[in-house]
Amino acid sequence: MLTRAEHRAARSGGVAALLAIGLALAVPIAVMVAYGADAGLGAGLGPGQGDYLWRITRFTLLQAGLSTLLSVALAVPLARALARRPAFFGRRGLINLFALPLGLPPLVAALGLIEIWGRNGVANKGLALFGIETPFSIYGLTGILLAHVFFNLPLATRLILPTLERLPPEYWKTAANLGLKGWTLFRLIEWPAMRKSVAGAAGLVFMLCATSFTLVLVLGGGPAATTLEVAIYQALRFDFAPGRAVLLSTIQVALTLTIMAALKLIAAPADPGDTKGGGSARPDAQGGFQVLSDAVLIGLSGLFVAGPMAAVIGAGLVADLPRLLTDPLFWRATATSLGIGLVSATLATALSSLLIRARHSAGEPADTAALGLLSASSGAAGSLTLLAPPVVLGAGWFLMLGGGAGQLFAPLAAIIVINALMALPFVMRVLEPAHRTAMARNSRLALSLGVTGFNRIRQVDLPAMALPLTTGFVFALALSLGDLGAIALFGSDRIMTLPWLLYQKLGSYRTDDAAGLALLLGGTTMALILLADRLGRRDGNDRA
Repeated sequence: MLTRAEHRAARSGGVAALLAIGLALAVPIAVMVAYGADAGLGAGLGPGQGDYLWRITRFTLLQAGLSTLLSVALAVPLARALARRPAFFGRRGLINLFALPLGLPPLVAALGLIEIWGRNGVANKGLALFGIETPFSIYGLTGILLAHVFFNLPLATRLILPTLERLPPEYWKTAANLGLKGWTLFRLIEWPAMRKSVAGAAGLVFMLCATSFTLVLVLGGGPAATTLEVAIYQALRFDFAPGRAVLLSTIQVALTLTIMAALKLIAAPADPGDTKGGGSARPDAQGGFQVLSDAVLIGLSGLFVAGPMAAVIGAGLVADLPRLLTDPLFWRATATSLGIGLVSATLATALSSLLIRARHSAGEPADTAALGLLSASSGAAGSLTLLAPPVVLGAGWFLMLGGGAGQLFAPLAAIIVINALMALPFVMRVLEPAHRTAMARNSRLALSLGVTGFNRIRQVDLPAMALPLTTGFVFALALSLGDLGAIALFGSDRIMTLPWLLYQKLGSYRTDDAAGLALLLGGTTMALILLADRLGRRDGNDRA
C-alpha cells in the first residue's frame, strides 16, 4: 500500500523511465528511417546484387533453424537422462556447469571452441592419431552451429528438465504396472509434459541464434556465412553504405518482431535455475544398457560444455600474462570497460526500479485506462528493448554521429545506453519478484508507522531491496563487460574495451595475447555471474 503522494511519485518515475527508454530506441531508429528515406531503400543494394539480400536473409534463418534443431534435439534426450538419474555424484555441479555458458562472453567462448575444434585444436589432433588427415573446420556454417549448440544446449536442457521432474510419482507407478517402456513411455507420459517447454525452448533458442552477432562475426569465415547483423556491421564499418544498412536493419527488426510475437504465443518458459531431481522410481531407469547410455550421454554433454572453458583456462595460463598485465593498452581497455559497465549497470538498475515501482502502483488497482496502459507499458518495456538488437541500435547511433570519427564522449554515451537497454529485461526479471515480496511484507507496517515518502524509501524499501538490487547490478555489469555488439561499430584506438582488444588480437593472429585476454575477461565475467547467482540464491532463501 502506498499513499497518494507515493503513487504519484511512482507513476511519474515510471513515465519518465518509459520516455527515456522510448527516446533511446526511437532516436536511432528515426535516424535510420531518415537515411532510408533519403537514400531510398531500393538503393541499399548495388547493381548486380539482387540476390544478396535474399542470400543473407536465407542464411540467417537457415543457421538459426539448424542451430535450434540441433540444440533441442540433443536437449530432449539429455533432459530425459538427467531426469532418470536424480542422484548421481556430481549432478548438481553439472547443472551449475550448464548455467555458466549463459554468462560467458561469446568472444571468449569462440576462442575456447577454436582451441578445441580449430585446425590445431584438440579434436583435429585426436583425428590425426587415427590417420584422418582432413582437418575439421571450425569456420563457416559448421563452426556457427557448433558455437550455438555450445550455448543453447545447456539452456534448452535447463528449461526442459524441470517439467520432467515435476511429474507425479503416481505416473511412474502406473507406467510400471502397465509395463510401459521406451517409445510408449515417452509418447504417453514424458512428451505431453515437456512439449510446451520444448516449444518454448525452441522459440527462445531460435531468437538468440537469429540475432547472434559475435559468434557469426568470428566463426563465419567469409561472405558465404554472413547473417543480417554481421552484414549491417560490414555495411557501415567497411563500406559505409547507409542505404544498405537501413534496409538490412529493417529486415532484422521485422524478423525479430515476428519471432517475439511467436514467442508470446508459445509462452517460452523461464530458466528455473538449480534443480533437485525427481526422486521417483521410474520403470525405464533400470537395466545395465540404460544406465550405460545415460552415463555416456551425460558425460559427453558435460565434456562438450566444459571443454572450451577448460581450453580457455589452459591457453590463458600458458600465455605471457605478466607482459600482458604490464601493457598500458590493457589497462586502458580495462578502465574503459569498467567505466562503461558501471554506468550502464547503474542506468539499467535505476530504469528497472522505476518501471517496477510504477507497475506496482498502477496495479493497485489499474482502475482507469491510463493506469492500465502504464502497467502494461512498464511490464513490456524490458521485452521491447529486445526488438532492436545492439548492432541495429548501434547502426542508428553510428549514422547520427557520422561514424563517431574524432569523437569520444558521444560514442561512449551511445555504447552505455545500448548496454543498459540490453541488460534491462534481465535486471527486471531479478528485481520484480523481490519488489513484489518486499511490498507485501512491509507496505502496511510502514503506512501504519507513518513512514512514507523518501524516508520510507531510505529506511524500508532500500534495505529490503539491497540484495536483489546488487544482484541485478552485478549481472548487468557482467553483460556489459563481455559485450562486443555495442562497441563493434565504434571501436577504435581512442575507444578500446576488453572485448574489442580481444577481437583485434584474434584478427591479427596474436593468439597468445588473445588467450591471456580471454582468460582475464572470461574469469572476471564468470566471477560476476557466479556472484550474482549466489546473491540471487540468498535472496530467494530470505524470501522463502
